[in-house]
Amino acid sequence: MQLLHSVITGQGKPLVILHGLFGMGDNWKSLAKKFAADFEVHVVDQRNHGRSFHSDDFSYELMVHDLLYYFSRHHIEQACILGHSMGGKTAMLFAVEFPDLVSKLIVADIAPKYYPPHHQTILQTLHAIDFMKITQRSEVDEILGARIKEPEVRQFLSKNVYRKHDHSFALRFNLAAIEENINDIGDPLPAYTVYKGPVLFLKGADSGYIAEEDKDLIRQHFPEAEIRSVENAGHWLHAENPEKFYEYAMSFLKKA
Repeated sequence: MQLLHSVITGQGKPLVILHGLFGMGDNWKSLAKKFAADFEVHVVDQRNHGRSFHSDDFSYELMVHDLLYYFSRHHIEQACILGHSMGGKTAMLFAVEFPDLVSKLIVADIAPKYYPPHHQTILQTLHAIDFMKITQRSEVDEILGARIKEPEVRQFLSKNVYRKHDHSFALRFNLAAIEENINDIGDPLPAYTVYKGPVLFLKGADSGYIAEEDKDLIRQHFPEAEIRSVENAGHWLHAENPEKFYEYAMSFLKKA
């Protein structure tokens, strides 16, 4: 197996952070620095993202076993796990399959339900970028801006653009594998799976990813779940209101 790339900071009990679709661990750099005052923070790039390996195979079950191998190689006996969006789905599945390895779970703006594909505009726009013709990063933002009006989404995607050794530009995530498996990204947590440990669900107050009617499903899988809303924040709640996100997360993590 291949080992996931990570950045490890701080000392203490391990806290593993998993990013969302099209993201990477670097998106969590500022918050990771704050968490590192109390924890040994592992900011992980999931497969086909960031600096981790690319593969044609891409599913939650595979990402869970990538994480299990990561725990083994880093000698992590038990950890708190924080996952956002796709990373939250990975974290939930990991917790129900390997509950003894998870002391606490934080799930950011995702429910254990099925989500229909809704990234078509992003995928189509990314396909419109001809990296053979790109000479400056600003050109990528111009192309993204033709179809994606939210500046925070464009900025989020642009962070994945990097310059290769031959000085041409490319994307860090594996667009082909993501597109091929995009339907699976919306998969629900398998029925009748349960994690009985402490769980905090943080939802963006301006996001529709966790609806009121999802709360019963959340508690079917996670009977000890606490659900809190982060005001003035949408789906990227950790970036839009990092102070409140950190406050709620730390309060939960430090609770006996």
